[in-house]
Order: sequence, then structure tokens, then C-alpha cells
Amino acid sequence: MGSATVALDDGGTLAYDEAGAGPAVILIHPGLWDRRTWDDQMASFPAAGYRTIRYDVRGYGGSSRPTGAPYSHVRDLLALLDALGVEEAALVGCSMGGSIAIDATIIHPDRVWSLVPVAAGLGGFEPTQEEEDWWGDVDEPIEAAIEAGDLQTAQLLRLRIWAPLGLDDEAGRRIRDIAFDNLHELEMDESAAEELDPPAALRLREIDVPSLVIKAEHDPADMRRISDLVAASVQGARITMLDADHVVNVRRPEAFDAVVLPFLDEHRP
Repeated sequence: MGSATVALDDGGTLAYDEAGAGPAVILIHPGLWDRRTWDDQMASFPAAGYRTIRYDVRGYGGSSRPTGAPYSHVRDLLALLDALGVEEAALVGCSMGGSIAIDATIIHPDRVWSLVPVAAGLGGFEPTQEEEDWWGDVDEPIEAAIEAGDLQTAQLLRLRIWAPLGLDDEAGRRIRDIAFDNLHELEMDESAAEELDPPAALRLREIDVPSLVIKAEHDPADMRRISDLVAASVQGARITMLDADHVVNVRRPEAFDAVVLPFLDEHRP
């Protein structure tokens, strides 16, 4: 597996790995974590005949941090594709990575042969009052810990939300360790990130590529509702719910691969 960096036009860099040969698949990690969440898939996807590429989103892992200047996660992704000579790819993204994949598919449908949003975020999604109240309650002690400079406690409180199945088994320890390696993200200023306008929530029906939505059974209510909304709105989309919490591919790698790889095989260019 080769590891390297891609230089961006604004002076930033993206760290990435690739392995295998065949149609390209780009793996995009969730916030809190980095590209190592795809360790299992960096073995299983190349073995299934795919050129498999994962990268650290700007601000995470080995990629450069935001500087306050405007930037775009979608432009970063397209720069990576161009630098690696990838004309068309399947985009498999978890949480923040799913949101990036959805936005990229809306803006550049000609570069995407398949879309797999996993416990995905969604730009422009509006929570219900009940969901807002729930988040207000769980965020209050997290914000208090950050304000007090206790980032470790803040991260553990966040992991109670995103990893409710626990941190003591092998998968849970990996989820915890990668999150703690990205502790800086708690104080990172991402306000200069450009957002799609109109947002993706209003444009899902524009997506017309084969799409498989992965819903995490143990995700917060609004995240599960996002999965339902994406599946109902994207043309011809399918949805599968897995017995997992947020980082589905780490928590249930075999079940994840058993659903995603046959879907990619079905639509393989």
C-alpha cells in the first residue's frame, strides 16, 4: 500500500493511501477520526478488484489544517482525483465523509460511478425541535469541558454519542484511539469551509447515480432520519440498516463489506 501527499493549489496538502487495481473507490472518513477508520477496507476492497484510495480530509490526520482562508472539501476531493488520474470513482463516505460524497456527486456527477453514504451527514438538513433539544442537552457538558480546557473529557463525552456500543472491544478501542489522535479537531476552526448553495438537502433528487445508503441502527435519531431522507430522495437509491453505531465500517467490517462490495460489483464500470 502506497502512502503519499497531494499538494493543493492553496498551499494545503492531503495525505492519502492507495492499494489495488481496477475501478476506483474513494473512502472518505467521518469527523473526529481520520483515514485509518478504513483499515479493514484497505485490505478487502483491493482484494475484490478495486483501486482503493483513502485520504485524510483537510484538518484531520496527516493532512494540513485550515488556516482561516476559504476552502472546499469538494474541491479538495476533486484535486485528489485529478492528481491521481482518476476520471471516475465510487464515493464511499461515512458521516462527514458521506456529506462530502453527496455534495461532490451533486456538483460533479460525471466523476462518480456509484455513491455509498454511510451514517451520512447532510448539508442543509433541518432537525426537529425534539432533536435540537436532545443535542442541546448532550452538547452542554461537552462545551463546558472544552471551555475548561479538558479536551480528553470532552472527547469521551462525544464518544458516548457516536460509539454507544462501547470502547472496550477491539473495534471500540480503535474508534477511541483514532478519535484521541485527532483531539485537536475539538478546537479547530472550520468556519471558512465553503458550503453548497443551495444545500444538498434541497438537491438530493438531482443525484442519478447508483446509490446505497447505509443506516446505523445505534446512531442518534437525526442521523437515522438523514439516512431515510437520502434514500427516499435520491433516484433509485437503496437503503440497508446495519447493527452498528456511527463508524459502521469499523464496528461491523464484515457486515459492511458483505453489503457494500456486492453493490459495487453490481454497478462496476
